[in-house]
Amino acid sequence: MARISLIEPRAASPEVREIYDTTLRGQPGQVQKALAHRPEMLKALLTFYGSVGRSLARKLYELIYLRVSLINGCRYCTQHHLASSRRAGLTSEDWTALKTGDYSRYTEKERAALNYVAKLTRAPGEISESDFHDLKKHFPDPEIVDVHMLAGLANLTNRLTDPLGLELEFPAEKI
Repeated sequence: MARISLIEPRAASPEVREIYDTTLRGQPGQVQKALAHRPEMLKALLTFYGSVGRSLARKLYELIYLRVSLINGCRYCTQHHLASSRRAGLTSEDWTALKTGDYSRYTEKERAALNYVAKLTRAPGEISESDFHDLKKHFPDPEIVDVHMLAGLANLTNRLTDPLGLELEFPAEKI
């Protein structure tokens, strides 16, 4: 059960209703209903969220978001990205590999990103020149910015959704 009230469409201010109807096509999720307490933040986060990771292949985007969410143990974000990762071509075998940290099934570029975001999530102050060099071998600077911001965005949402007690809008899937 959510630890704060959620702003349902029928109770939303005109500003929030506009966001729900246009940006979210009438389908706000629990996280958007929580953020609706701060309409300017909801609007900014949706814009930001829509811009992060766009230089990356969709599969890599989902691999990174899922890996960070699995490391953090975020049920809400993991479940949402299991659903979206399926649309990007990931399978239950991919999910198991991400959960266990076994990246052997992925390309060298994907492995570099996954190893990097795992360390970035667990110990950001311990990122070394060697860690960065491995990433730099596979990614140009704009993609490196996206890798960082995507990992940061996943960490941000991981620290918002489960701690606020947000419930899934659909049945959970097992990995």
